[in-house]
Amino acid sequence: MDKLEELLKSMTFDYFGSGGHKIEMEQLLATKDAIFLDVRSRQEWESLQIRLEHHLQVLWIPIEEIPDRYQEIPRDKPVGVFCSAGTRSTIVYLYLRALGYENVRIAPSNYDAVTSQLLPGKLYKALAGRKTDQ
Repeated sequence: MDKLEELLKSMTFDYFGSGGHKIEMEQLLATKDAIFLDVRSRQEWESLQIRLEHHLQVLWIPIEEIPDRYQEIPRDKPVGVFCSAGTRSTIVYLYLRALGYENVRIAPSNYDAVTSQLLPGKLYKALAGRKTDQ
């Protein structure tokens, strides 16, 4: 059985019911060394870039470039895959899991979920927490 078949057979009701395939933005932003993998198109990225440098590393690789560039995605760090509607992030999640990435999750797929975490009070707490960690 190939890796993709094995992966698909593991995706039972219990798997999806437990939510282990997803990560909320608040949790992703609070995760040490996490990567925000943005798989939106060039046009979307040029129209609205998501910069989270006060929180975590952002890696932008459009979905169509993932097969040629997946090696840029760290295997040893938590990865939250993002797109604006959820379809592309789900496809990339499945692709990376089939390649053996274990610590990858689907991030919320809407701009509100991301930007709501960047309000002044939440940003202040993130920066204050970072100062005490150093």
